[in-house]
Amino acid sequence: MIRLARTNRSHIAQWWWTVDKWVLFGLFCLMLIGGVLALAASPAVAMRIHLPPFHFVYRQMIFFIPAIATIVGVSLLNVRQVRRLAAIIFLISFTLMVMTLFFGPEVKGAHRWLQIGPLAIQPSEFVKPSFIVLVAWMFAEAQRVPGFPGTIIALTLYAMVVGTLAAQPDFGQLMLVTMVFGAIFFMTGLSWKWIGSLAAIAVIGAIAAYTLSPHVTSRVDRFLNPDSGDTFQIDTALDAFHTGGFFGRGPGEGEVKRILPDAHTDFIFAVAAEEYGVIAGLTIIGMFSFIVLRVLRRAIDETDIFVQFASCGLVALFGLQALINMAVNVNLIPAKGMTLPFISYGGSSMVALALTMGMLLALTRRRAGSHVVSSNGKRGHA
Repeated sequence: MIRLARTNRSHIAQWWWTVDKWVLFGLFCLMLIGGVLALAASPAVAMRIHLPPFHFVYRQMIFFIPAIATIVGVSLLNVRQVRRLAAIIFLISFTLMVMTLFFGPEVKGAHRWLQIGPLAIQPSEFVKPSFIVLVAWMFAEAQRVPGFPGTIIALTLYAMVVGTLAAQPDFGQLMLVTMVFGAIFFMTGLSWKWIGSLAAIAVIGAIAAYTLSPHVTSRVDRFLNPDSGDTFQIDTALDAFHTGGFFGRGPGEGEVKRILPDAHTDFIFAVAAEEYGVIAGLTIIGMFSFIVLRVLRRAIDETDIFVQFASCGLVALFGLQALINMAVNVNLIPAKGMTLPFISYGGSSMVALALTMGMLLALTRRRAGSHVVSSNGKRGHA
């Protein structure tokens, strides 16, 4: 049996005493909530499409195994290894994402998936965390090494990713990547000229998406004017919040899961609210908020600007995805088709989020010298 005393110099013991155990605990709590809600939401969906009642439950539990292994395994890495891993994953996953345009099946008018043997993979899920680490690295090197074209490289990577996402099309992921990229870019201290230029590009892109994509047009129109189209899913989700009340209707008593097509994925937050009440919804929001604020608080003390940029970007990716999902459920924004991290059903999303949080835990581990400013006043590298 391994003893995890502070005097133990093994890799596992050092990891245990340096990793942020509160964030790790929060992630495992989200997985536990996801398991409970999978039991609540997915049997009705499975039976409706003529599958065994616990089909999605069993698969969700199986997904937890590689997810936990990924979180722990990746969090064992040091900063340099995280950068290398991000570069390798980006190269592979971006190549696969491009391949979806030519070989991926069309699902609801989009090409986002690749069928590799028995596995259906959504490569864009793995592009996101690796892209965030790479652009954080480029921005940090641009500040650290005079004349290094880090900003140009980061912008090129961004153009590659959003161009491919637009071609699939996947405007939900495009919007998420753009917001996180903009947040990191803002952290670098960009000028108002850059802010204005990027804001103008974002507005032009949004107008183009609304004008040229019937799918986007339909979703925005239905959000602004519910009478303009089918709003069954949103209306049903809102009914779930109304009927759930503060304490909910009770486990197994919800009606949303019986009629809502995406009850186990995009609208699992509504199932939680109906069966377990507003208190369950607030608990879930609290868990996500705790993890995000914990990481941001830890990043404030960090003196390595790469770690600052990357950790803030990764936790923004995690927190914004959760925020978008929950905002869609309560009809604050148009539907985006985005999962609730570690709670919604989905293999690619689960493992990719585990990769995201594994990298985050690796970067925020306490390292000798990582919180000390050097004598010349410059921020040092761990």
